[in-house]
Amino acid sequence: MRSVRALVLRLVRENASWGYRRIHGELAALGIKVAASTVWEILRDHGIPPAPERQSTTWADFLRSQAQALLACDLFEVRTLTGARLYAFAVIEHTTRRIRTLGATAHPSAEWIVQLGRNLLMDLEDAGSKAKFLIRDR
Repeated sequence: MRSVRALVLRLVRENASWGYRRIHGELAALGIKVAASTVWEILRDHGIPPAPERQSTTWADFLRSQAQALLACDLFEVRTLTGARLYAFAVIEHTTRRIRTLGATAHPSAEWIVQLGRNLLMDLEDAGSKAKFLIRDR
Protein backbone atom coordinates (compact mmCIF):
# COMPACT_ATOMS: atom_id res chain seq x y z
CA MET A 1 0.00 0.00 0.00
CA ARG A 2 2.92 2.32 0.74
CA SER A 3 4.21 2.01 -2.83
CA VAL A 4 0.73 2.76 -4.22
CA ARG A 5 0.55 5.87 -2.03
CA ALA A 6 3.97 7.01 -3.25
CA LEU A 7 2.98 6.37 -6.87
CA VAL A 8 -0.29 8.32 -6.49
CA LEU A 9 1.58 11.26 -4.96
CA ARG A 10 4.18 11.16 -7.71
CA LEU A 11 1.52 11.08 -10.44
CA VAL A 12 -0.33 14.05 -8.96
CA ARG A 13 2.92 16.00 -8.48
CA GLU A 14 3.99 15.45 -12.09
CA ASN A 15 0.49 15.93 -13.59
CA ALA A 16 -1.26 18.74 -11.73
CA SER A 17 -4.28 18.71 -14.04
CA TRP A 18 -5.10 15.04 -13.30
CA GLY A 19 -7.91 14.32 -10.87
CA TYR A 20 -8.34 11.20 -8.78
CA ARG A 21 -10.30 9.41 -11.53
CA ARG A 22 -7.55 9.97 -14.12
CA ILE A 23 -4.92 8.76 -11.66
CA HIS A 24 -7.08 5.71 -10.90
CA GLY A 25 -7.27 5.00 -14.65
CA GLU A 26 -3.51 5.30 -15.08
CA LEU A 27 -2.92 2.93 -12.18
CA ALA A 28 -5.39 0.44 -13.71
CA ALA A 29 -3.52 0.68 -17.03
CA LEU A 30 -0.35 -0.24 -15.14
CA GLY A 31 -2.12 -3.26 -13.67
CA ILE A 32 -2.39 -1.81 -10.17
CA LYS A 33 -5.75 -2.63 -8.63
CA VAL A 34 -6.93 0.11 -6.31
CA ALA A 35 -10.33 1.73 -5.88
CA ALA A 36 -10.90 5.28 -7.12
CA SER A 37 -12.10 6.19 -3.62
CA THR A 38 -8.74 5.04 -2.23
CA VAL A 39 -6.92 7.39 -4.60
CA TRP A 40 -9.26 10.19 -3.49
CA GLU A 41 -8.52 9.41 0.18
CA ILE A 42 -4.76 9.45 -0.42
CA LEU A 43 -5.01 12.88 -2.02
CA ARG A 44 -7.27 14.17 0.76
CA ASP A 45 -5.00 12.79 3.52
CA HIS A 46 -2.04 14.68 2.02
CA GLY A 47 -4.00 17.93 1.73
CA ILE A 48 -4.01 17.92 -2.08
CA PRO A 49 -7.04 19.82 -3.40
CA PRO A 50 -9.18 18.66 -6.36
CA ALA A 51 -7.62 19.04 -9.80
CA PRO A 52 -9.52 22.18 -10.90
CA GLU A 53 -8.18 24.03 -7.84
CA ARG A 54 -4.62 22.84 -8.45
CA GLN A 55 -4.52 23.73 -12.10
CA SER A 56 -5.48 27.40 -11.99
CA THR A 57 -2.41 29.25 -13.25
CA THR A 58 -2.42 33.03 -13.43
CA TRP A 59 -0.61 35.02 -16.09
CA ALA A 60 1.80 36.23 -13.38
CA ASP A 61 2.55 32.63 -12.35
CA PHE A 62 3.18 31.68 -15.97
CA LEU A 63 5.54 34.62 -16.51
CA ARG A 64 7.46 33.80 -13.33
CA SER A 65 7.88 30.17 -14.32
CA GLN A 66 8.90 30.98 -17.90
CA ALA A 67 10.79 34.23 -17.25
CA GLN A 68 14.15 32.82 -18.27
CA ALA A 69 12.85 32.06 -21.77
CA LEU A 70 10.84 35.26 -22.41
CA LEU A 71 11.53 38.58 -24.03
CA ALA A 72 8.89 41.21 -24.74
CA CYS A 73 9.23 44.05 -27.24
CA ASP A 74 7.28 47.08 -28.30
CA LEU A 75 7.55 50.12 -30.55
CA PHE A 76 6.35 53.33 -28.92
CA GLU A 77 6.12 57.01 -29.77
CA VAL A 78 8.31 59.61 -28.07
CA ARG A 79 8.06 63.42 -28.37
CA THR A 80 11.29 65.37 -28.12
CA LEU A 81 11.60 68.81 -26.48
CA THR A 82 11.31 70.41 -29.90
CA GLY A 83 8.09 68.52 -30.61
CA ALA A 84 9.59 66.07 -33.09
CA ARG A 85 8.02 62.61 -33.14
CA LEU A 86 10.36 59.64 -32.79
CA TYR A 87 9.58 55.95 -32.57
CA ALA A 88 11.62 53.94 -30.09
CA PHE A 89 11.96 50.17 -30.04
CA ALA A 90 12.56 48.50 -26.66
CA VAL A 91 12.89 44.95 -25.33
CA ILE A 92 12.57 43.69 -21.75
CA GLU A 93 14.21 40.52 -20.49
CA HIS A 94 11.75 39.03 -18.00
CA THR A 95 14.43 37.20 -16.01
CA THR A 96 16.52 40.25 -15.18
CA ARG A 97 13.84 42.88 -15.89
CA ARG A 98 16.50 44.65 -17.91
CA ILE A 99 15.11 47.00 -20.52
CA ARG A 100 17.09 47.52 -23.69
CA THR A 101 16.24 50.48 -25.88
CA LEU A 102 17.42 49.24 -29.23
CA GLY A 103 16.96 52.39 -31.25
CA ALA A 104 14.84 55.39 -32.17
CA THR A 105 13.96 56.86 -35.55
CA ALA A 106 11.54 59.31 -37.09
CA HIS A 107 10.68 56.87 -39.89
CA PRO A 108 10.55 53.24 -38.76
CA SER A 109 10.61 50.59 -41.47
CA ALA A 110 10.47 46.81 -41.53
CA GLU A 111 14.15 46.69 -42.48
CA TRP A 112 15.07 48.87 -39.49
CA ILE A 113 13.15 46.59 -37.08
CA VAL A 114 14.75 43.46 -38.59
CA GLN A 115 18.23 44.93 -38.19
CA LEU A 116 17.49 45.84 -34.56
CA GLY A 117 16.38 42.23 -34.02
CA ARG A 118 19.63 40.92 -35.48
CA ASN A 119 21.65 43.23 -33.26
CA LEU A 120 19.64 42.09 -30.23
CA LEU A 121 20.29 38.42 -31.02
CA MET A 122 24.02 39.02 -31.20
CA ASP A 123 23.95 40.92 -27.88
CA LEU A 124 21.94 38.17 -26.20
CA GLU A 125 24.30 35.46 -27.49
CA ASP A 126 27.28 37.40 -26.12
CA ALA A 127 25.50 37.77 -22.75
CA GLY A 128 24.67 34.03 -22.62
CA SER A 129 20.91 34.63 -22.51
CA LYS A 130 18.59 31.61 -22.58
CA ALA A 131 15.64 33.48 -24.13
CA LYS A 132 13.58 31.36 -26.53
CA PHE A 133 10.32 33.26 -26.96
CA LEU A 134 9.43 36.82 -27.92
CA ILE A 135 6.14 38.43 -26.92
CA ARG A 136 5.21 41.29 -29.22
CA ASP A 137 2.33 43.57 -29.95
CA ARG A 138 0.91 43.98 -33.43
